[in-house]
Amino acid sequence: MKSREPGPSGLVIVDKPAGMTSHDVVSRIRRLAGTRRVGHAGTLDPMATGVLVIGVERATRLLTYLIGADKAYSATMRLGVGTVTDDAEGEVSSAPGQEPLTREAVDAAAEFLRGNIQQVPSSVSAIKKDGKRAYARVREGEDVKLEARPVTVALDVLAVRPAEHEGTPVLDVDVDVVCSSGTYIRALARDLGQSLGSAGHLTALRRTRVGPYRLDGARTLPELEESFGILPIADAARAAFTGRDLTEDEARRLAHGQRLEASELGPGPVAAFAPDGNLVALIADAGLTARPLVVLTG
Repeated sequence: MKSREPGPSGLVIVDKPAGMTSHDVVSRIRRLAGTRRVGHAGTLDPMATGVLVIGVERATRLLTYLIGADKAYSATMRLGVGTVTDDAEGEVSSAPGQEPLTREAVDAAAEFLRGNIQQVPSSVSAIKKDGKRAYARVREGEDVKLEARPVTVALDVLAVRPAEHEGTPVLDVDVDVVCSSGTYIRALARDLGQSLGSAGHLTALRRTRVGPYRLDGARTLPELEESFGILPIADAARAAFTGRDLTEDEARRLAHGQRLEASELGPGPVAAFAPDGNLVALIADAGLTARPLVVLTG
C-alpha cells in the first residue's frame, strides 16, 4: 500500500471560539488538513477565545520553541466573588462583594501584579503535582496548593463597571495584559480581588497575540472550513525568530545535522534558511559553533 505524501507544512492561526477545548480545535484542523500530524503551541481554556497557534506536518516541530513566546490578552475580572476555578465556569466559593472604586483606585491596587512577580497558579491548572494534574486532584476533593512561579506581567486597567452577581454588589474590571508564558490570567483576577480584601474571578478572556501572531491574522473555524490554508513554515519561522541566511554548503551540512560557525545572532533559536528561502533548521550558538536544535528539511 502506497504511503500518503505529506501535505504542506506550516502554521494555522485560529481564532478559537468559546466552548471548545484546544484539543477540539486540533481535531478540526486534522480533518481539514488531512493529517494527524497537528499540534498546538499552548492551550486556551474552553471559556477563552482568540489566538491559538496550530502546527501542521513539519511545523509541529516548531511548536516547542513557540510555546514560550509572550502573550497578550483582553480580559474582564469580576471583583467581589471568588470561584473554585478562579473563572466563571467554577462554583462560587466566596461572595464578600466589592464596593465601587474608581479606575484609578483599581489601577493603583493592581500595581503589585506588574513586572517580575511570583504567581501562585490556579489550583485547577494542568500543572502536575507529584506526577498528577492539579485539576484532577481538586476533582477528587484534595486541597491543592501549588508553588509560586516567576512570571512577567504588564497590566493596564481600561474600565470599571459596578454590577451585581446574584444580588451581591461586584465590580467588573476590563484589562489588557501582556505577559510571559506560564502566566495565569485568572490567577491575576483572584489576586487582585484578594488584595482589596475581597475576592475575584475571571469572566471573559480573549487572547490577542502569541509572539508575533496576532488576532488580525487569525481565522475562524467557519472561515477555514470554507477555504483552508496555512502560513508556510518558512514564513512562520521568519515572523517568530531571528533569521540567518546560509550558503549552499552550509545548508547541506546543516541538513545533515552538522554544526556551523557561530551565528553571533544571539543564543537562539535562530531560523536558518537555504539560498532558495526554504527553512533548514532552528539553530543556537554553542561557543564558537552553532548547533542544530531541530532540522526541518525532508
